[in-house]
Amino acid sequence: MRRLARRGLAALVVLSVLGSVARAEPAPAVALVVAVDVSQSVDEARFTLQMEGIAAALEDPEVVATMTGRPGGTLFAMVTWADRASLALGWRRIASRSDALAAAAQVRATPRQSGEFTCLGQMFRTVAASVIPAMPVPAGRIVVDVSGDGIDNCTDPDSLEAERSALLATEATINGLPILVPGENDVVGAGAYRAPGYGLRATPLPQERMGLVQWYRDHVMGGPGAFLLTAAGYDDFSRALRRKFVVEVSDASHRAGR
Repeated sequence: MRRLARRGLAALVVLSVLGSVARAEPAPAVALVVAVDVSQSVDEARFTLQMEGIAAALEDPEVVATMTGRPGGTLFAMVTWADRASLALGWRRIASRSDALAAAAQVRATPRQSGEFTCLGQMFRTVAASVIPAMPVPAGRIVVDVSGDGIDNCTDPDSLEAERSALLATEATINGLPILVPGENDVVGAGAYRAPGYGLRATPLPQERMGLVQWYRDHVMGGPGAFLLTAAGYDDFSRALRRKFVVEVSDASHRAGR
């Protein structure tokens, strides 16, 4: 009788373990880090447009369908960056519409971070050293979505490239969303004109003058399937981001290898 009881108990343990494995959530296909520029060029109105744009994207039916359409959903986190980078919204799994709406509400409630300069290199370092290692579960792909309206103005070019390379070494893909503001960032680089209150110091770094899109192409994007998608000003940020989320979370850009 004791032997039978022990066998029965062992069978129950095995069934319990198998049941737990069956109930375990599958790994998400994509982990998405949204990295948002909040430097001095981003005033209160522009900050609100960015947060509202991200929240609206998370509420968009096409984006929600893309994020939740695969087993495991999508891992999502948001980083805000200026002089330093902060994890404004920690990792969460978006596997249902209610998950997406909850994340959107938290994005809208994010307080504005103070900061003057556009320290892109420091953001790369924070994401590589702190954000990606904090992922609760592994994901099939890691995508870092970087948006901003200016160039890095507090990191020398060699260090910036080293920080980007370290982030790419985590097997992340870095995509760019440069925000084009006529009269402010038509031309970037050493000696480029900046409108009053733009918040970017005249950098002495040996950077050539170019368009912001080209600067993002040369110094931001990288990794498998990396791409850029521009916003025609802050009013266009929401539209551009919705489209970008769909491409990033689907495997369209990964297959194309752009």
